[in-house]
Amino acid sequence: MNVRMGEQNSVKTVSISKAMLAEIIGTFLLVFFGCGVVHAAVLTEAQIGLWQVAVVWGIGIMLAIFAVDKISGAHINPAITLSFAVWGRHSWSRVLPYFAAQLTGAILAAALLFFLFSGFIAAKEKELAVVRGKAGSELTAMCYGEYFPNPGMTTLRDGKYDLEAHNELKALVPQTSAFLAEFIGTMILAGIVFAITDKRNQGRPLANLAPVFIGLTVSVLISVLAPLTQACFNPARDFGPRLFAFYAGWESIALPGFSDTGWLTVYILAPFLGAIAGGGLAHFALLPIYAELEA
Repeated sequence: MNVRMGEQNSVKTVSISKAMLAEIIGTFLLVFFGCGVVHAAVLTEAQIGLWQVAVVWGIGIMLAIFAVDKISGAHINPAITLSFAVWGRHSWSRVLPYFAAQLTGAILAAALLFFLFSGFIAAKEKELAVVRGKAGSELTAMCYGEYFPNPGMTTLRDGKYDLEAHNELKALVPQTSAFLAEFIGTMILAGIVFAITDKRNQGRPLANLAPVFIGLTVSVLISVLAPLTQACFNPARDFGPRLFAFYAGWESIALPGFSDTGWLTVYILAPFLGAIAGGGLAHFALLPIYAELEA
């Protein structure tokens, strides 16, 4: 998710095809590890508590950045790509190709996870008495796209899906609150990325440890915000798997169109706006101070 300040020229010397391949691989790793741990937690109860899921997400991001950073800058997130372009750290001509690559990587990871866990998905649907594509199948669709609030919290009664309990849960987090959570989360993430990858910041992580702290930032944000929105902060991470889930049988539960616009406003628009705001906050408030202290 980062482009080192001062290393933009080295990234630009890489051909667009190689940079796109790197973004496909990086985003694939992010989604495979991140959504993979969600699959394991939801379908097999392999994880105990939110922090274990959050840590795997963070480690997945670290590994993805270390793998492709020197090739593409390791944006692995359309919101970060757009923010970098807005604030002069990425070429506008590469924005749409990066978007396409990131979405491709996310879809490929979702498809592989579906192939690996399809038996567990069917067993969980049978256990909870839900039909894929119908109300209640959010409980398995949440392995791919995201929902607010987290449908795995209190949607069950006597071990089965209960529509009334689900509606009571939904009332706790209106769309405006979910939008704000995703906006703030992505703003913090982008601000941290800008701050700790600026070479003028004398307090930045050294020895190429910025990916570690970016991953930890995501882990902390997930720990705070996942109960509200499942903690996205990345339009490709949500929309790619959500699009795959639509064609894998979840249909309108995965992608409800404009009958329920939360997938668009909360998980696409909010991260884009939040990343631009976070980059702007760093650009105007922090980076000039770093430059002044360095002078």
